[in-house]
Amino acid sequence: MQFQQLQYFVAVAETRHFTRAAELVHVAQPSLSQQVKALERELGADLFQRARGNITLTDAGEALLPLARRILADTDTARHEVQELAQLRRGRVRLGATPSLCTGLLPDVLRAFHDRYPGIRLLIEEGGSHDLVRQLARGALDLALVVLPLPTPSPALTTVELLREDLVVVSSPDAPRPGNGRRTVRVPDLEGERLVMFRHGYDLRELTVAACRTAGFEPDFAVEGGEMDAVLGFVRAGLGVAVVPRMVATRSGRGLRVTPLARPGLHRTIALAHRSDVAPPRAARELQRMLVER
Repeated sequence: MQFQQLQYFVAVAETRHFTRAAELVHVAQPSLSQQVKALERELGADLFQRARGNITLTDAGEALLPLARRILADTDTARHEVQELAQLRRGRVRLGATPSLCTGLLPDVLRAFHDRYPGIRLLIEEGGSHDLVRQLARGALDLALVVLPLPTPSPALTTVELLREDLVVVSSPDAPRPGNGRRTVRVPDLEGERLVMFRHGYDLRELTVAACRTAGFEPDFAVEGGEMDAVLGFVRAGLGVAVVPRMVATRSGRGLRVTPLARPGLHRTIALAHRSDVAPPRAARELQRMLVER
């Protein structure tokens, strides 16, 4: 049974005339008649009683007509739904990002995307790069903002570098300025400072700890295990200092003292990743374009 056959059948049932039905669906009358006969052969029953100048539905035709109309209506609805999605009126984007990027980079871009495509739902998953890479690989995300280099290089992922972000030291304005009051802080100056440290699996934790060890000392944690908001809150409370992205410090600077790191400083590279074997949905590709061109 073909969609076209049902379309022709409904046209004949509604017009009760093969020639007018053919004109209605823009097909030659012999072709329409052949397709209706093919449908009857497949169903094993006549759908019309054909008398000269009088076309009526058989019992089989009466039974098929509401079903055929429903199938045609559902097909039209499906076409409309796909067109809506293709035109970015509906749909969803599943985006993963590290918590610091949710705080720093994403708000402005997501606001612009939502203003342009209000019908697209944005589903945001926060996590470390390790977790986000795993979720991308199993198809749980369309896109992910990750920190390079990836924890485990994956040939199944495509990455596009977006930015190289400076890290800074944040402290409470009520606490002594780190680095003996200098305008910039070197990583060795963090020796002896109590650090507010992120949880395990956080890219910033690994980067900060590695930098301290490269400088020849083990970092001293005042408190550890927090997410970004918790870390900033602990710093405001004077529990210690933290190394965070400049964008986060700028956005969350109220109640925080921001001290740059002296050259060469610390940096991290942010990239947008997606699976190489599956093209992201149309809406996700549009969000990707806005992130790249921001």
